[in-house]
Amino acid sequence: MHQSESNLRAINISKSYGSLQALKDVNIDINPGTITTLIGPSGSGKSTLLKALSLLEYPDEGTVSLNGNNYVFKNGKGDVTPVPWPDITVVFQQLFLWPHLTLKQNILLPLKKRGIKKDDKTVNELIDQLEMATFADRYPNEVSIGQRQLAAIARAISLNPKFLLLDEITSALDIEYVSKILSKLDQLKNEGIGILLITHIIGFAKRNADQVVFLDGGNVVESGGVEILANPKSDRMKEFLSLMISAH
Repeated sequence: MHQSESNLRAINISKSYGSLQALKDVNIDINPGTITTLIGPSGSGKSTLLKALSLLEYPDEGTVSLNGNNYVFKNGKGDVTPVPWPDITVVFQQLFLWPHLTLKQNILLPLKKRGIKKDDKTVNELIDQLEMATFADRYPNEVSIGQRQLAAIARAISLNPKFLLLDEITSALDIEYVSKILSKLDQLKNEGIGILLITHIIGFAKRNADQVVFLDGGNVVESGGVEILANPKSDRMKEFLSLMISAH
């Protein structure tokens, strides 16, 4: 079926670092035009799953499926052809902005590297949408963490990904920047982009997620619609949510 071909799927993927098993037979489906929120305690394997799904780190075992291409891994080896980037684009918590380039130059750099021609007007429109015009020509060390976050997201969006994977990008932001980013993610979802968001903000998951996945100890313990946040079935997820609510 064509719909499933355009999904991003992990099928029974596992990943270990030495004696630590970070992921164990994980299955997850990211659909176009939806937001999937990945929640779980620290060390549960969330960032590892994001790296494996984006093929930035190869799973030890299992299959990642994108656009009808199956990337199969056995004993940590596999063939990543055709390359899945920038159909899959990732924004990490660390942002990885070049300090010697302005925010706008950081946004433009991957476009130039990939030979993607975008006129200044298109990039300026994106900068305007994210309300970055007043600081886009500054360097990363001259702006706030929230402004750097917006630049990293603008850089990812400019590549026109089919799937956008975001690792705790709202963790250091004040409420104003969180709100700007969330409204932009809603717009991208409505444009058909599939989004996977690792977050500790349960309120965001309740408001914006189409699918919630709870990961613990490298296993998908529970997944489903947003209603599982109000009525979790597993004791482990109940415990996690009560801790998160009391922490906020």
